[in-house]
Amino acid sequence: MGSTAATIGANGRQHDYAMISLTVNGRSHQIDDDPGTPLLYVLRNTLQLNAAKFGCGMAQCGACTVLMDDQPIYSCLTPIAGLQGRRITTLEGLGTAANPSPLQQAFMTEQAAQCGYCIAGMIMRAEALLLRNPAPSEAQIREQMEPNLCRCGTHMRILRAVRRASQQMQKAKRE
Repeated sequence: MGSTAATIGANGRQHDYAMISLTVNGRSHQIDDDPGTPLLYVLRNTLQLNAAKFGCGMAQCGACTVLMDDQPIYSCLTPIAGLQGRRITTLEGLGTAANPSPLQQAFMTEQAAQCGYCIAGMIMRAEALLLRNPAPSEAQIREQMEPNLCRCGTHMRILRAVRRASQQMQKAKRE
């Protein structure tokens, strides 16, 4: 970590802040915050990356899922102190509205989003799977996606989107 300073917060308690270097979507950021701050708060409030959502705050819904070194993590519970030197990827790091990643395009084609609240976390969890296994079986897709919840019930469309992305990525690789 970097330097540490103590300040008095609004509640009258002393807080220790530290300069922490985070790499998010390939860009380095110097974050001056409490080392125990959850990554989700830094992403949304400091870096203005708003795709990851606060759902439950207990790592039970997956709305906050991002990738750390290509592995899915719950950003609502992951303190920034342990992330120095790690690669963080959010939905914003996969593609843009004008140039979506194959996985993002598959989610759009399959109309996998209804309200959209869970979709960033779903896409990030699926991205981790496809990075590790570009041709997953149905059982592997279901196992990977199981921790994330969709309250609207679009799970079948989400599964179709992951299968579609896998097939399109394999086809592109052959060409």
